Amino acid sequence: MRLITHNMLKCHVKNCDNPDKQFPLRFKGAELEQVEAERNDEFLVRMIPRLDWRALLVTAKELGIELPENIPEDPENDDAFLQALHTAILETHVKEGTMVCNGCNHEYKITKGIPNMLLAEHEI
Repeated sequence: MRLITHNMLKCHVKNCDNPDKQFPLRFKGAELEQVEAERNDEFLVRMIPRLDWRALLVTAKELGIELPENIPEDPENDDAFLQALHTAILETHVKEGTMVCNGCNHEYKITKGIPNMLLAEHEI
């Protein structure tokens, strides 16, 4: 699972104790893999407004990935920023582990890079 995907996932447990803490999900026991991908600057620039930058920073720090604290004013002309963003959201894959909700501690297992977001009937 790429971090771009993680940045769009939140807990959907019906009785989550604290809905304000459903996003971002935190990683537990994450096994990372770097998978080289072709860089597309136009795509990266178009994705910036769709990303929750604060959540991405929290996740990146949790996983030991370096990203700048702020998005530059002119990101399309900042090669170092685009490379860091590309590496973080498109080349960093979580192969195994668990995502945990900070509100209710529900765990979502990641197996072979695929997050299982299905809920049991009593959680819906």
